Amino acid sequence: MLVEGRSEDSLAVMLRGEAEARFAGRIEGLPPPSLFVLGALSQYVGSALAVLLFASVPAAGVAWLRVVAAAGVLLAWRRPWRARARGVRAPVPLVAAFGITLALMNLCFYLAIDRLPLGTAVAIEFCGPIAVAALGSRTHRDTAALLLAALGVIALTDVHLAGSPEGLAFAAGAGVLWAGYVVLGHRLAADTSVSSEDGLALGMAIGAVALAPALVPSAAGALASPPLLAACVAVGIASSVVPYALEQVAMRRLPRARFALLLALLPATAAIVGAIVLGQVPGLLEAAGIALIVAAASLRSHGEPTP
Repeated sequence: MLVEGRSEDSLAVMLRGEAEARFAGRIEGLPPPSLFVLGALSQYVGSALAVLLFASVPAAGVAWLRVVAAAGVLLAWRRPWRARARGVRAPVPLVAAFGITLALMNLCFYLAIDRLPLGTAVAIEFCGPIAVAALGSRTHRDTAALLLAALGVIALTDVHLAGSPEGLAFAAGAGVLWAGYVVLGHRLAADTSVSSEDGLALGMAIGAVALAPALVPSAAGALASPPLLAACVAVGIASSVVPYALEQVAMRRLPRARFALLLALLPATAAIVGAIVLGQVPGLLEAAGIALIVAAASLRSHGEPTP
């Protein structure tokens, strides 16, 4: 019976590997820019779905369930404990800091889009990695990018300061945390003891556990309702797992400068999705602010893509 069980396990692993290979082959056959666009659309359609859920589940609860769902899928996919069985030891403090920063970034972002239009929140948040690039290189190009981003934020602040100062604060907080995520992500990528995929899976799991005591009460409504829980899980998969998987493939096949240029389109993509799905059509000044931040993101140094 033991031999038969092992044979069945081996067959299951083989079949799963063949299925993954066929799926990966189909994905690899798509043009890299289309993979990036699909990932961006998935990410912000997931965020728009989250906004629609806020009427039934608080934003903090949806944010936590997003992290939990993404962590569950990534752990099932990567199974990082296999590396530990081979004697590989992950840098736990670094992975924990990375995961908690990522979880807090998602929390601040969801609290922001609960109060601000999606495109506005993404544009303000994007100033984090722009600032990291500008402060890291200090070239004229990055200085100009930082100035454009500052002008864009001023324009967006002028539109929303009276209506939702809390939303602006949460979006700015998400930007600061994104900057920390970039720095920690680069350090984690440079650590040869753990792969970036395993680090992300472990980090998200740690972040979900670390925030659980504070955020589980906010998710209670979804935990008691299978349809709401399924919707929150779908948000996690659409907003985290799908974009990450597609961007990993795109990054391997695109020059860094072109990938970074595509990243600059994310605030515009979020604004378009927000207008179509949520009816959040930006005004003239708001559109100008988003455009300035898109221009800033396209100007910033392209030596390293944003994780």
